[in-house]
Amino acid sequence: MKILLVDDEEDARTLSAMALRLVGKFEVVERAEARTLVEAAVAEKPDVILLDVMLPEVDGPTALAVLLADERTRSIPVVFFTAKAMSSEIERLVAAGARGVITKPFDPRELAAQVRAAAGLA
Repeated sequence: MKILLVDDEEDARTLSAMALRLVGKFEVVERAEARTLVEAAVAEKPDVILLDVMLPEVDGPTALAVLLADERTRSIPVVFFTAKAMSSEIERLVAAGARGVITKPFDPRELAAQVRAAAGLA
């Protein structure tokens, strides 16, 4: 399975990608920004997109809206990463169309299972 991982923080992206590759056995494609997310999703055809909420230029919720508006990408499950663990924020992201939300900091040993569960992947 393939994950498109979008996080502007290099250390967080590297740790997440390592955990997903080593523990989850995912193929991981990394991006530092969401400006060209639709094009990356169309080219890479991921099974799930793991998307940071706070990104420069185009934030996660805006990127999700663009993905959902495009017929080529609207069926790709999107799971958000966020340090804002308030239930109202999580509810807002799910209401916007996210399949789930994983809070930071996260346990690298549990990340792959959390992504699979949130995205509905077997």
